[in-house]
Amino acid sequence: MDEAPIRKIIHVDMDAFYASVEQRDDPALKGKPVAVGYPAARGVVAAASYEARAFGVRSALPSVTALRRCPDLIFVKPRFDVYRSVSKQIRAIFEEFTAVIQPLSLDEAYLDVTENLQNIPTAWATAKAIRARILEETGLTASAGISYNKFLAKLASDQRKPNGQFAVTPEMGAAWVEALPVARFHGVGPVTARKMQALGIETGADLRAKSLAFLQQHFGSSAKWYHAIARGEDHRPVNPNQIRKSSGSETTFDRDLTEPAEIEAGVLRMAEDVWAWCEKAQSFGRTATVKITWADFQKSTRSRSHPALIDSHAKLRDASLALIRSVFPVAKGIRLVGVTVSNFETAEAGELPLFE
Repeated sequence: MDEAPIRKIIHVDMDAFYASVEQRDDPALKGKPVAVGYPAARGVVAAASYEARAFGVRSALPSVTALRRCPDLIFVKPRFDVYRSVSKQIRAIFEEFTAVIQPLSLDEAYLDVTENLQNIPTAWATAKAIRARILEETGLTASAGISYNKFLAKLASDQRKPNGQFAVTPEMGAAWVEALPVARFHGVGPVTARKMQALGIETGADLRAKSLAFLQQHFGSSAKWYHAIARGEDHRPVNPNQIRKSSGSETTFDRDLTEPAEIEAGVLRMAEDVWAWCEKAQSFGRTATVKITWADFQKSTRSRSHPALIDSHAKLRDASLALIRSVFPVAKGIRLVGVTVSNFETAEAGELPLFE
């Protein structure tokens, strides 16, 4: 039997999407540090221009911290109706080249162009054509990663940002991964990266040197994924119908907390992070969950499903506070809290309207 053809996958990622739209629509903002969001005491940055990123301003950063890092930062109120409209234009361009599209958010998606609709011979040329069409149609730049699997394509899209593209071929894939720091790997968050570093795992080569048994001992059910990506392996297909089931954020405190006001402040920060994603993706759930790790590392969760969607920041704040307050007064310190929204429901029969 013939072997299956090597897949050609492109990860397209718009460059500083929200901020770039604002700079496009208001020429006075071009070349200046711009943050999309609100400069309120409990506000967060939804997106930052590259000029702002030079000062260390990034998405999900508290607004007060962003202003400390960049006093000249210009805050612009989000216009999600405009971002969704531009996202529709981008989706339509993708559909000119392939029907196999997996949106990840308003500003990024995987495309399987193994059999592209334009009969372009290479994935590299296809990515260039897509980026050119986006620029022509929207006036915005996009970056692209091209490879034979999703993991490598997503990593590759960061290599030539902004307004560039990079390809990882089957011949170079495994060796390229070995040279990268594990903190860059999709699926390895800051906490896991620190744990890996404590185990002497700094690079992909270090990760590849560890046995599956070792990884299972330290990382449990995630071990097989880490074992595979250290070798540049990822067999997940581009899935046009993938549905995100939850959105969550958590933080570990510098010290164990017992004061309700301090604990609540941590919960509110996490609710802010989660709401930023929900608002960006325009996806809302009915169930709020608060996760707690106590000083003795025991874990607790408090969860409640609501009859109506949690479709505003205020509703998520209230739901999260009600859940954490159910454990007060605390008999021992709290070292970590997390907030998650799940049980999503959208207007598109349960599918996330990320490009709709």
